[in-house]
Amino acid sequence: MASHPQPPTVGFDLDMTLIDSRPGIKAAFDVLADLTGTSIDTDLVVTRLGPPLEHELAHWFPADRVDAVADLYRDIYPRYAIGPALPMPGAREAVEAVREAGGRTVVVTAKYEPNAVLHLEHLGIEPDAVVGSLWAEAKAEALRTHGAAYYVGDHTGDVRGARTAGALSIAVPTGPCDAEELRSAGADVVLDDLTAFPGWLVSRLARVSGESGESGDPRGPREPRAPQTSPAPLA
Repeated sequence: MASHPQPPTVGFDLDMTLIDSRPGIKAAFDVLADLTGTSIDTDLVVTRLGPPLEHELAHWFPADRVDAVADLYRDIYPRYAIGPALPMPGAREAVEAVREAGGRTVVVTAKYEPNAVLHLEHLGIEPDAVVGSLWAEAKAEALRTHGAAYYVGDHTGDVRGARTAGALSIAVPTGPCDAEELRSAGADVVLDDLTAFPGWLVSRLARVSGESGESGDPRGPREPRAPQTSPAPLA
């Protein structure tokens, strides 16, 4: 007799996937610029969110100052960056959809974990676990630990993390990467935004139940993707 698939564990990225952190990050970088006497184009900063903080700071500070400035930024972040952040459309509903399906959610982000937790608490988004300070392929560590069958993110680095973990990559072009970039990087599914996720999840789990019940694998078969004629872009 075919078994029912396991309830899914779904991973989510944070910045520009679950939350629009641009207003707060811009505010924090404005303060950082004042405190350090450094000219920083904070409008540019918020167009390329996703990679670790140190990657961005390296554009504005000498290499021997980056670690100290990163510590300063993380210290001022709660005061200036948490309040202005907003939930992305459909964020709460996406997390709740997993819960309604009997599954678990884990947020895996490059952001400093204590600040990630503050964001989620402030916005009333309640995942089962939060893991910070992981980027791109390194996100696979947390996804595997938590048994995530799916990972939802807005960046090509998120796609790489999902695929390294063997999870289905669900991409949303709500951050710095457009839909074509995400597909080219290897995303299995590209949704317009998180408002489409609950309906997609219901359909996906019904399909998995019908097509892969024998294995009970919550991922089921991978979505077919069009052949790519160009290499994946760098994150």
